Amino acid sequence: MSIATTQPTNGQIGLLHGPWPAANPWSRHWPGPGRPASPATVVAVLAATLVTALSVPLDRAGLGWFVTALAGTAALIAARVVRAPEAVPALVGHRAGTGTPDRYFWAAATVALLATGTFRAAGWLFVLCLLTATLTTALALSSGRSLRSIVVTYALVPIAASRGGLWMARGAARLRGPGRGGDAMRVMATVAVSVVLLVVFGALFVSADAAFARFFEAAIPDLSPVTIVRWVFVTLVAAPLLTAGAFLRAAPPTPGRLDHTEGRKVGRLEWAIPLGLLVMLFAAFVAIQLAVLFGGAQHVVETEGLTYAEYARGGFWQLCVVTALTLVVLAGAARWAPRTERADRILLRVVLGALATLTLVIVGSALHRMNLYTETYGLTRLRLLVAFCEGWFGLVLVMVLVAGIRIRASWLPRVAIAAGVLALLGLTGANPDGLIAENHVQRFERTQKIDFQYLADLSPDAVPALAGLDDADRRACLLDAIGAGMPADDWRGYNQARESARALIAKYPPVSPSACAQMWYRY
Repeated sequence: MSIATTQPTNGQIGLLHGPWPAANPWSRHWPGPGRPASPATVVAVLAATLVTALSVPLDRAGLGWFVTALAGTAALIAARVVRAPEAVPALVGHRAGTGTPDRYFWAAATVALLATGTFRAAGWLFVLCLLTATLTTALALSSGRSLRSIVVTYALVPIAASRGGLWMARGAARLRGPGRGGDAMRVMATVAVSVVLLVVFGALFVSADAAFARFFEAAIPDLSPVTIVRWVFVTLVAAPLLTAGAFLRAAPPTPGRLDHTEGRKVGRLEWAIPLGLLVMLFAAFVAIQLAVLFGGAQHVVETEGLTYAEYARGGFWQLCVVTALTLVVLAGAARWAPRTERADRILLRVVLGALATLTLVIVGSALHRMNLYTETYGLTRLRLLVAFCEGWFGLVLVMVLVAGIRIRASWLPRVAIAAGVLALLGLTGANPDGLIAENHVQRFERTQKIDFQYLADLSPDAVPALAGLDDADRRACLLDAIGAGMPADDWRGYNQARESARALIAKYPPVSPSACAQMWYRY
């Protein structure tokens, strides 16, 4: 029985042979592609799924993630050609398959974020890049510009996977439909000839050269039960995600509907009074605590019983929360505050501008506290990451001030996210674990104090900095501890930082286990 049994009811072009029924809740704003998936799309999604299953190293950062990103991007590019331009625009008011002009930037950002696993070994950093890559992928697939469109794109993934499965099935059915038997036979013959040629000549090359044999052995995966289970798991995850991405790429929802964020506005006093009081509170805090915020060492010396740790940590997390909540308040005010009259626009600029400016002072105080704490006690991943986030908050606040000039700023969400993505890539390029190790090495030269256990837990990214430690015993024990935690890599898990660390560790003579055990006990 054909899955395409829907009869025309309202003239809409749908996923199957006939139009979508009027009862379909998505028929108006998301009619779907006007035709089944093209052969190129079917083949590209299947190939990308296969590449993902064979390439992704689930337990580490590595080259396989970059290969997967390239394969997935190619599959989504192939999905771009499956639209029905003659039917869909008249229905939904836009050309199907179009997206915002910056979608190429988001696609490139996704590839760049997943490529970091080839050069950086820090697991926490790669996880952060991986999570951010899901956001950039949603932005590349979303046809809207607002934060709402991004959230909706995430929510639509399960629906797109379900509808995309039927869409792909219809495309696959066309490959074996009437008149296509000869095409199917030619494809099968091509695959068979390719396999035979690779097997015959590959066997000859393997027997002819030992180096090629080693390369061939490293490239061919071990067909163990664990490997097969991993392939099945990755396939079950990758196939629906790639299908959903291809479906969204081929037929995104109507952007106007996704970006419709204007709704009921509140009265002028309803928003101005609460935010005005909040501005007064912020101003009082900044004015009264100015000496505390920027007093530095002098404030610590003059305050009885106050230590650097108490000064630096006191209120830092509260100030971070204040910054984040202020951004939420600013977004809410921009959403619900009226702006039709000139007085409304002036009041909005004054109140939100004052709130953003005072929050910038608080961001500066939080960064100052963290800098003082780092100088005293050393840099850690958490301290570095929190300072990084605070700096991004400050940049967003500056953008809010710029956006306040014209009140409307549809560009703000995407530009703020783009700034965060670029900053994350910059942080990755700066090698945070290496910066942390270098900071501790310099601190050891000044104070002869070192956090041995914390440094031993760093990733291989820290090895070049730790190799500069003057104390030979501590250096050898730290390098040995990091080297012992590095897994053996095949091509999927190849990582330039781990390879460099192995070569550098091999240059230094090891220390006896008993000496390192005493050092572990001491520190």
